[in-house]
Amino acid sequence: MSADQIGEARDTFAALRLPNFRRYILALFTLTLGIQIQGTVVGWQVYDLTKDPLALGLVGLAEALPAISMSLFAGHVADTHDRRRIALAALSMLVGCSFALWWLGLPTPVGDTPLTAPARVRSIYAVIVVSGVARAFLQPARQALSAELVPRTLYSNAVTWRSGSWQLAAVLGPALGGLLYAAGGITLSYAVDAVLMAFAVLVLFSVRHRSPQRERRDEPVRVAILGGLRFVFRDPLLLSALSLDLFSVLFGGAVALLPVFAGEILQAGPTGLGLLRAAPAAGAVVSSILLTRFPPFAHSGRNLLLAVTGFGLCTIGFGLSRSLPLSMAFLALGGASDMVSVVIRSLMLQMRTPEALLGRVSSVNQIFIGSSNEIGAFESGITARWWGAVTAGVVGGVATLGVAATVAWRVPALRTLKSLKGH
Repeated sequence: MSADQIGEARDTFAALRLPNFRRYILALFTLTLGIQIQGTVVGWQVYDLTKDPLALGLVGLAEALPAISMSLFAGHVADTHDRRRIALAALSMLVGCSFALWWLGLPTPVGDTPLTAPARVRSIYAVIVVSGVARAFLQPARQALSAELVPRTLYSNAVTWRSGSWQLAAVLGPALGGLLYAAGGITLSYAVDAVLMAFAVLVLFSVRHRSPQRERRDEPVRVAILGGLRFVFRDPLLLSALSLDLFSVLFGGAVALLPVFAGEILQAGPTGLGLLRAAPAAGAVVSSILLTRFPPFAHSGRNLLLAVTGFGLCTIGFGLSRSLPLSMAFLALGGASDMVSVVIRSLMLQMRTPEALLGRVSSVNQIFIGSSNEIGAFESGITARWWGAVTAGVVGGVATLGVAATVAWRVPALRTLKSLKGH
């Protein structure tokens, strides 16, 4: 590494000095802000219409099923076409979904006859299914595109800023969603969401970049699509890291039950729901700021396991809390722990994956991690219906601790993994 490259790597703002990456981060920020507002309002709206925690889990399932079923093909598309154009097309679909939710939020969206509560909920689920398809294509294209916009020496810096900007939007989005819902109801909330999504499209369009031409390989499409899976399953460290987050998020999905905690346990209402949804991201933002100065890569495996353990403990604490400030504190600490895990896993994925496979491996990551949020929401909805929200949260936290202990025991190579710079 040259002296200039060493200087870049030590510069906290190195990746942000690249104009295309700055635009990418702004698009990611506004997109995430809109998604978080939408998630807050959809959760509150569905629970208000049904009073059923399982309905919240079904929201997650409606998004997860199309995302899982389309992810591998979406990753193949991201590795064979221009990633910026794919991201723009998928993001445009999400804009359409936002406007559809706004339209469904009107008192009488169909003529002069108001929709019944069951019909409105079914329509919301249908829109969420379409958004799941859009996100299936957006995620691998977006993640692989970010690696194209910065040199390899700045991967760790770019990953930290990418994760931190996402988390900052995730702080502001839920709180803003709760305030918008309280101030102007569903219509205003979804309108702001749609405008933010449309702005993200315009910003991403301004990124002046085209994916490099890749060598075309003479192989069947089915074989190419499965390339990401083959790569991950042949890399024990990457597979164990993805599996660790998969099961910890799957069992620690108490965030999906926040409308129940806000409405019935903490008596905090929509504003309290926004604060609770913002708390994990608030902790993650603070963590990301610290990580730009103190990267967790010297003992990557140990720090990854400790982060997941901390997430599980915080999930248990949140489930047992009866105080809004204390619940927010546990969620914030959990978000800080999760941020460490996200940064380590994201850098591991980028450093260990060839550029030509980034889209497909990112799609596998989406199946392992992104969709586990939605499936975890479904699991939490079921357990909450069986045992109640409090027990569901505590059991999920205990299961997360079990996952961390099992991976530490079964995969000693991850436990002793140190620096990622050699890959």
